[in-house]
Amino acid sequence: MSRSTPGPEPVSEARAWLERIRELELPDKVRLMNVCGGHERSITMAGLRGALPEQVELIPGPGCPVCVCPEEDIYAAIQLARRNDVIVTAFGDMLRVPCNAPKAEPRSLEQAKAAGGDVRPLSSPEEVLPIARENPDREVVFFAAGFETTTAPVAGLIAHGVDSGWPPNLSVLLSGRLTWPAVALLLDSGTPGFDALIAPGHVSTVMGPEEWAFVADKHGIPAAVAGFNPDSLLAAMYSVLRQKIENRPFLDNCYPQLVRAGGNPTAKATLGRVMDVVDANWRGIGVIPGSGYDLKDDYRALDARHRFGIQPDEDRKRAGEMPPGCDCARVVLGKIYPNECVLYGKACKPRNPIGPCMVSDEGACRIWWASGVRE
Repeated sequence: MSRSTPGPEPVSEARAWLERIRELELPDKVRLMNVCGGHERSITMAGLRGALPEQVELIPGPGCPVCVCPEEDIYAAIQLARRNDVIVTAFGDMLRVPCNAPKAEPRSLEQAKAAGGDVRPLSSPEEVLPIARENPDREVVFFAAGFETTTAPVAGLIAHGVDSGWPPNLSVLLSGRLTWPAVALLLDSGTPGFDALIAPGHVSTVMGPEEWAFVADKHGIPAAVAGFNPDSLLAAMYSVLRQKIENRPFLDNCYPQLVRAGGNPTAKATLGRVMDVVDANWRGIGVIPGSGYDLKDDYRALDARHRFGIQPDEDRKRAGEMPPGCDCARVVLGKIYPNECVLYGKACKPRNPIGPCMVSDEGACRIWWASGVRE
């Protein structure tokens, strides 16, 4: 499946890979999409766009789970946080993601907290257990949004907790997503907007690189799994560019230090024990088949939607959508660059984000702003 590209000596590896790329006889234009917010951050902060030959275009893709978390899930979490008998916990980025709430209501968990709600940030799933145990008279909701690398530890928390004593007042508002179906959506559309793919390293450590084989095998698109430093990223770029030139697409593994065939069997087994793969909504994009996680029936009692009777609020204005004027969905899909959104750097800035892409450290808009791109 994977044929690792031979590389230069460790000394000045990034410079050596860059020189090898510059020596290639490139076509007039070749578009490389990355599918990881960590990749986009490394690419941007290392200045790789400016270092590569002008024929190479680097496109940030659907690598930000905060950006695609359904608006209705955020709204539901906010409504729970407004209750005196509920503590809402979530990873830090989720606290600032805005939803389309009525004017008189808080539009983020951060605003709900400022209005008196008990909202507590987490840095790891395990931190929710002592919160629940120390507050037995209140319901504690863990708003768990993320891709496979986040959802696998959440599944582990649930599996271990149920086996060892799950706090009866703790429930999970799950908004987990799988990464590869968004890329499949682009490829199946017939107009993917990219010529080669840099596949995510962390996701591949969990799920295995094989998940990305369809890119080359089914669609004839070069693909390579990459790590997060310039050495690994440039090695992956060299691999897919050479594949493109030679018309020999395959899936390469340029992150062999951590990515192994089959991924992490324990993490995958735990995901399979606790969760089902279901069709799921991506904010501003719509429902993508087989792209979400849901708790299995055996764990339904831990589902916050079930416990609190959460139902879609279809009558709410712009329910499920991006905020007015926000083009985050097209940024996520690689259709436009962050600074091509009309709100970027004007109404939408990190201190007052309009859309989710300006909130998260994995959001392309936030990354570009942090790198100094102002217009």
